[in-house]
Amino acid sequence: MSTEKTPAKKVAAKKVAKKVAAKKVSLKKIAPKKVIIKKETTKKETKSKQVITDPTEYLAWAIAQGMFERKAEDIKILDMRNVKSASTDFFVISHAESDKQVEAIARSVDEEVKKLTGEMPWHREGMENNEWVLLDYFNVVAHVFQREKREFYAVEELWGDAIQVEFIGK
Repeated sequence: MSTEKTPAKKVAAKKVAKKVAAKKVSLKKIAPKKVIIKKETTKKETKSKQVITDPTEYLAWAIAQGMFERKAEDIKILDMRNVKSASTDFFVISHAESDKQVEAIARSVDEEVKKLTGEMPWHREGMENNEWVLLDYFNVVAHVFQREKREFYAVEELWGDAIQVEFIGK
């Protein structure tokens, strides 16, 4: 008997290899990924790196990255875990100049978070008029405003006790 594989055996081996690769991909989506974020520093300071291992913080970073992909302005991540009256762990806030860009940013957040974490928002609001879109991922809430609405509501100022997490998109 020869040890060479027949065409049918080769096809079967390829199918098994694809299933194993698919399982590895699905396991990667479940486990939080380590992300290195570079912090801005002055010329005298050395650049430091922060590794994110907390799944909730990683979700906030993924949301901010989705905003960054569509050129959202003034992206801020607020760590609300130490704020007693907070209803969530993180707020991710940004703004845009038009309703079309607000919509594009919100869709980009959905796509980026789904791609990086496999999660979908628990609740969406504001997609009808796109002046202020809220995407609720339960532990992280994303706000995408038009510039005027962001200035009017000043959400960052309401939560002045929150720690602002540095975000620099890649």
